[in-house]
Amino acid sequence: MSRKILVTAALPYANGHIHIGHLVEYIQTDIWVRFQKLRGHRCVFVCADDTHGTAIMIRARREGRSEEAVIADMRAAHMRDFAGFQIQFDNYGSTNSPDNRAACHEIWAAIRAAGLVKTRSVEQLFDPVAGTFLADRFVRGTCPKCTAADQPGDNCSVCGAAYTPADLRDPRSILSNAVPELRSADHLFIELEQLRPFLEDWSQNGGHLQSEVARYLKGNFLAEPLRDWDVSRPAPYFGFEIPDHPGNYWYVWFDAPIGYIASTREWCRQHGEQALDWWGRDSAAEIHHFIGKDITYFHTLFWPGMLQTAGLNLPKKVHVHGFLTVDGEKMSKSKGTFLMASTWLRHLPPTALRYYYATKLGPSLDDIDLNVEEFIARVNTDLVNKVVNLASRSAGFLAGQTLSDVYPDDGGLFAEAAARGDTIAGFYEDCNYNAATREIMALADKANKYVDEQQPWVIRKDPTRAAELRDVCSVTLNLFRQIVVYLSPVLPGLAQQTVELLNQPITSWDETSRPLTGTRVSPFQHLMKRLEMKQVMDMVEESRQENAAEQSAAPASPAAENAAPAGPAFHPADRWQDPGTALQNEPLAAECTIDDFTKVDLRVARVLEANHVEGANKLLQLTLSLGGGEVRNVFAGIKAAYKPEDLVGRLVICVANLKPRQMKFGLSQGMICASGAGGTEVFLLSPDTGAVPGHRVH
Repeated sequence: MSRKILVTAALPYANGHIHIGHLVEYIQTDIWVRFQKLRGHRCVFVCADDTHGTAIMIRARREGRSEEAVIADMRAAHMRDFAGFQIQFDNYGSTNSPDNRAACHEIWAAIRAAGLVKTRSVEQLFDPVAGTFLADRFVRGTCPKCTAADQPGDNCSVCGAAYTPADLRDPRSILSNAVPELRSADHLFIELEQLRPFLEDWSQNGGHLQSEVARYLKGNFLAEPLRDWDVSRPAPYFGFEIPDHPGNYWYVWFDAPIGYIASTREWCRQHGEQALDWWGRDSAAEIHHFIGKDITYFHTLFWPGMLQTAGLNLPKKVHVHGFLTVDGEKMSKSKGTFLMASTWLRHLPPTALRYYYATKLGPSLDDIDLNVEEFIARVNTDLVNKVVNLASRSAGFLAGQTLSDVYPDDGGLFAEAAARGDTIAGFYEDCNYNAATREIMALADKANKYVDEQQPWVIRKDPTRAAELRDVCSVTLNLFRQIVVYLSPVLPGLAQQTVELLNQPITSWDETSRPLTGTRVSPFQHLMKRLEMKQVMDMVEESRQENAAEQSAAPASPAAENAAPAGPAFHPADRWQDPGTALQNEPLAAECTIDDFTKVDLRVARVLEANHVEGANKLLQLTLSLGGGEVRNVFAGIKAAYKPEDLVGRLVICVANLKPRQMKFGLSQGMICASGAGGTEVFLLSPDTGAVPGHRVH
């Protein structure tokens, strides 16, 4: 019987690019969706960008553009990466859409009507200069327990103590370096404890969750009263304003899962359907969520509670997966193993990663490891030496001809493989792709044994055995196609190549039980190349390196280096080195005029925020305040010499009128001045006591 299935994957956040860790989930989900469609079920796969929250707002402010521009660019990048890995959504929306706003209003009204919302005053640090309440990560100060300086607002990196930003000694805002004030604001909370009977029953019964997830919820959350869920944030905040609480916005985790419903509505409008046919409580549709284990709490307590209260369809299953490690370790930017999807696609085929993940993914929450040597060996052994080898050793002999008109005797191989169809399908259904690929490779081993025994390359030498050659190759190509049909959810690209080779579409799982006869065979084209370690090493190396635009960033401006020194020509600290060495290593530049010098607008600036740049070896990203609300985003090649946390609050000299430059990592709107030879020998120029942001350097 055909099923009606709606599938979602977690919404990627619109503040960063897709990396290979993200792809574990999206490949896992895409495989499951393609399998369901191949089985003849009506399956719709929706997703969207998660676009709201403080991080998007701060990034937009730093880059000097609107939040809408930031999320539009990231949406385009996300969709390119997904398409590159053959991940096929039926609809890809955005949480910043009219459909999502409308759905939020509807669900909020139901939650209000159920009496689940209460108002409570919350004390929070407020930046009087930036005019905003500060999330934990935007406050730094002295640890109240061990007195370690420059610690974040939630826990100490030295002693491990946990606290609130208000507990910090000498706190300061990283947005403006101002001393924050403790202010109260009314927040809205959903009393989740009122839904305890429903949540206990739904999470512990009905098979909606993996057993280990159900036990985790029971032991860690349902064992005590459920805490109230803070679902509002005061302005300024990028999101949807709460209609009955003006000046406040729904917290990003309130509207993010509602994005599943909004994306469904968009798809329904395009296809003349009604969203309630999928999300209505009486709908026959199965809803399946695929998520990582880090967001289990939101999808197994908050989200079902919201749906139940709103009278909507509940998830039939929440499929939770583990994380990705590379060679047994967390992905590392310094080692080059924190790989972006786009970087992978420049060096390696998407097919290779899709297949490798499939061989690792099971129905549990176990983390999976991308071991480079195993990856290369697995892809070459299974796909090149076993699967593609079947076609390469037989298709060329029948190019331009047709398969046998009647399927030849193969000793029962095709029928035996067809009989394994239900078992393989069961593995796919349970997300046990590891077991499915093992089963399919066992069939490939038997098919290759058949080819080894029949030796079509020997038969071809005898013109009197042409009919026999046709039969042997017809069997081999049918066994190859049967295996490809089984693998097509994992390898849609190989499936399409097989369609072009044998001139028959692959549309149904049942084709694994029907051999082809009389079909024309196209000239054979190579289907897959062997992977080489050099490809992987080149990819890892690229992930370590910066692009040409990044390398062009200079630590200082010529005007600053040529300016007359303030103070003695020979500082006492210079006694440790020959005072002429630096000048010999970097001779004076060509003479310039005063008119040349005055073109450069040097200003005092304060570092509001300093961050590592993902994928960059030399750069730090700095948010600079020039005073008067003027903020600049600058990338500086000083990573080897300075830690980001040591720069926050410091005064620097900035080339303020430098033409903005679009770099790989974002828009750079200036340059900070420094001296030194580069690398670890970089020394930032700072003004004397009394200078303030905005002062011009003359």
